Amino acid sequence: MVDRMRRTILTTGAAAAAMAATPGALAQPARQAATFYEKGNVRIRYEEEGSGFPLLLIAGGGLNSSINGLRNGGPFNPYEAFKSEYRCIGSDLRNSNAGQSSGPLDIDNPWDMYTNDQLGLMDHLGIDKFMVLGFCIGGPLIWNLLEKAPNRVVAAVLAQPSGSRPEMRDLFYEGNMKEWGPTLVKRRPDLNMETVDRFLTKMYRSNPDFVISASRDFVRSCQTPVLILPDDIPAHPYAVAVEAAMLAPKAEMSIYPWKEPKERIPLAIRQIRSFMKAHRPLTA
Repeated sequence: MVDRMRRTILTTGAAAAAMAATPGALAQPARQAATFYEKGNVRIRYEEEGSGFPLLLIAGGGLNSSINGLRNGGPFNPYEAFKSEYRCIGSDLRNSNAGQSSGPLDIDNPWDMYTNDQLGLMDHLGIDKFMVLGFCIGGPLIWNLLEKAPNRVVAAVLAQPSGSRPEMRDLFYEGNMKEWGPTLVKRRPDLNMETVDRFLTKMYRSNPDFVISASRDFVRSCQTPVLILPDDIPAHPYAVAVEAAMLAPKAEMSIYPWKEPKERIPLAIRQIRSFMKAHRPLTA
């Protein structure tokens, strides 16, 4: 009887010691309430969770990309997946109807508008170098970010990235003119559909090809390590994802399909984790 009790005590103590020695086993990094970064007439809502090397998160959902989309709208919740190793930072896209970020529409530079918001948020948080993981519209946003700030992004993950199909060149323009634009105008009396049309024309019709926000020449020259997880629906063409992976000199690609069956998603998350760990600065 005494021996049995002694074994129980020793086993329990060893388990407790193992738990204590495992980072994050007893206490997960605290989730910070959403707050706002403001610069002039731009107001960006963002939310942080976790600790470690900074990881910028970009939700899917097109121009309605939002923090809620990160937590509830994608194949997996990147906050939950990576908060124990990274300082995860997500935001509502400017003028997302699903979020609370707001600001004018930069008709002449729509992709740069969003990139400037992302870099401005990183500056506000005192972050120089960071990684980025984006879904859907996160693909074009990341390519633009890599072109504008190559010395700040150390690695990027593009999950189910958006791209342009030759047979559906106006897919994004038409969809946003029908849904995003009218909803935005209803709640923003300072905007009208003529302004929305000019914004979307510049964004999606001025270069309606490939990854939309960047040229093949840039992708071919990009020295940032990227991991691409393809999809194959109208807005996320498989062929474009594969071509980008083939062109980018430091690109890797996941298995496909990686979202279905859903049992494959943990494998994709493991690959993302390994990729980010391999490219995370040693001083982080």
